[in-house]
Amino acid sequence: MRLTIRDIHKMKAAGEPIAMLTAYDATSAYLGEAAGAPMLLVGDSLGMVVQGHDTTLPVTLDQIIYHARIVTRVTKRALIVGDLPFMTYNISPEQALANAGRLMQEAGVNAVKLEGGEYIAPTIERVVQAGIPVMAHIGLTPQSVNKFGGFRVQGREVESARQLLRDAQAVQAAGAFAVVLELVAAPLAQLITSRLDIPTIGIGAGPDCDGQVQVFHDLLGLYPSFGPRHAHRYAEIGTSIEMALKQYVQEVGARLFPAAENSFSMSTEVLEAVLTDGAPQHADSQ
Repeated sequence: MRLTIRDIHKMKAAGEPIAMLTAYDATSAYLGEAAGAPMLLVGDSLGMVVQGHDTTLPVTLDQIIYHARIVTRVTKRALIVGDLPFMTYNISPEQALANAGRLMQEAGVNAVKLEGGEYIAPTIERVVQAGIPVMAHIGLTPQSVNKFGGFRVQGREVESARQLLRDAQAVQAAGAFAVVLELVAAPLAQLITSRLDIPTIGIGAGPDCDGQVQVFHDLLGLYPSFGPRHAHRYAEIGTSIEMALKQYVQEVGARLFPAAENSFSMSTEVLEAVLTDGAPQHADSQ
């Protein structure tokens, strides 16, 4: 049975840290759930780690729906959150509601996530009123990376810190069931967490949030040359994969692969019949 937003709230109330992972396909979804992650995020970060873009901006709603449908299909327990991509909720609350509805109906996610604080609160309220759980996202919001001038830590100045606190309180008041704090100075993230009743999910926001979310590829070192400071690389799978593939290429080039154990035999009678254009009297294959 799938976890619900009530289960996530119970984890905060019990002081149980919430580990959230991104998932984009059957493999990452299966492994994330098998690891025990209570929430999986089909994030628009797929634009960077799957599609190879520099930002999340090119990702479309249809693409999120495609990937989210896979994730929901192969999981049974984790609560699945789907991102609303750039400009799919910014024009009006009605636009946001229509697109959130598509993501719920067509992909089967359990909640949607959208970026923004105080100014987006009316949109969150409209979507929640329609029965769609919303996870908010404040701090460094990747869809606004051009406004920020890059991926920069947020909340280090008095006014920006005050705004982030207002943002957090506004999205909670609007009905968000949780809020992601991305690249927020750790002491400020701790303060925001202490002021909210809903769970805070940090990414580059220090150890005192109620939970953490990380990108699947970052944790596993799938891109050996890329390692954001906020992520700990628990494995160097990218290097291992590269070495394995190089060995494969070399063995094919040296005619070492495939070997006998990788091949399949046939009866000599069948082969002889093929060569002579006749029909075999006995045929067996394995």
